[in-house]
Amino acid sequence: MTSEISKGDAALDNKDYVLAIAHFSKALLSTQAPTWLLKRATAYHRLGQFEHALADANSAVLVALGRGKRELIADAYFRRGIVLHGMKQYGNSRMCFHWTRQYNEKLNGLSMWIAKVTADYDAAGGDEAECNAVTIKEVPDKIEPLPPSSTLVLNGEEISSPMTISAGKKVMDSTTTSTSNVRHEWYQSQNAVTVEILAKNIPIGTTDIKIMKTSLEVSFPIGTSQQTYSLHINPLFAEIDSTKSTFRVATHKIEVILQKSKYGLKWSALEATKSQNVSVSSEATMIPPLDVMCDKSSSKPPVYPTSSKSGPKNWDTLVQDENDDDNDGPDAFFKTLYKNADPDTKRAMMKSFQESNGTSLSTQWSDVSSRTFETVPPQGVEAKKWGD
Repeated sequence: MTSEISKGDAALDNKDYVLAIAHFSKALLSTQAPTWLLKRATAYHRLGQFEHALADANSAVLVALGRGKRELIADAYFRRGIVLHGMKQYGNSRMCFHWTRQYNEKLNGLSMWIAKVTADYDAAGGDEAECNAVTIKEVPDKIEPLPPSSTLVLNGEEISSPMTISAGKKVMDSTTTSTSNVRHEWYQSQNAVTVEILAKNIPIGTTDIKIMKTSLEVSFPIGTSQQTYSLHINPLFAEIDSTKSTFRVATHKIEVILQKSKYGLKWSALEATKSQNVSVSSEATMIPPLDVMCDKSSSKPPVYPTSSKSGPKNWDTLVQDENDDDNDGPDAFFKTLYKNADPDTKRAMMKSFQESNGTSLSTQWSDVSSRTFETVPPQGVEAKKWGD
């Protein structure tokens, strides 16, 4: 079974998640190893099969608890929390990360995910929001296998899974691909609004994108289902500079960057309501400039704190890499978190980061404002004062 796991790992690295599931599933027929369950959960998650991913993560928790190994238990709770975050169950996700910390507080990536789910928890409405309710148990109930929607065939053997593979090559079940599986999201900075459309197998050559001064249109055919996905936003919340706006099409994501005509204008939605004028009044909310982060006497874009020897980084000059691996890249996450944060959250991030010399980061100003952060170096590293 080791060879199946190696093949599954290779497929996972190559982002061939369907093939990875096939190999991990074959290995799991012999042994329900928690690490193998977590690998398959990761593949399911990246395919958007959240229910199957959660079932595997819950199974991994049960097996790991039975074996009594703290690191395995922490890994299982961690994956469970990531999957629940993808399902927008922020209260349940945050609780899983709390349990993770009880078993391994130094787990790689844990601090980043705690900060991420805390920000999403607050943005969703805090304790009053339905998605923030805690409804899960620390020890999951016995997991019943989910009914497969089709079968995997790998080297002549049938393996339960929601996709279909024949002779080791993936053949997507076209009945599972529809417009309901396509979603879009957006975020903004002072000078641009970014719209992302997430789907599987986007046909790069037949995607139609029209960016106009007051509208955006995106359409593309979906697989072999003879359906067409269309996104029409007309009118946009405010006018844009269509000549400076750009887009990028990949097989799993379309990214459209709309350059704002009015720098600093904060959009409250993508589309203007009927009562709004496309030409937004001068009294509209403006995104405050990053006074703490940049020199007012210059027109340079904002820089962010860093402990790098090369000095502060200007994120606006860096190329944003493709990242569909659960948003695990901390640089990309913290850039987006800071960009979309309110002034108090930015102050909290600045103060905690600077006082701790880059070893701590908090987003809660009510907590940060009243205390001083000490330098807490990683395990095995000794903190020394300047000149020692």
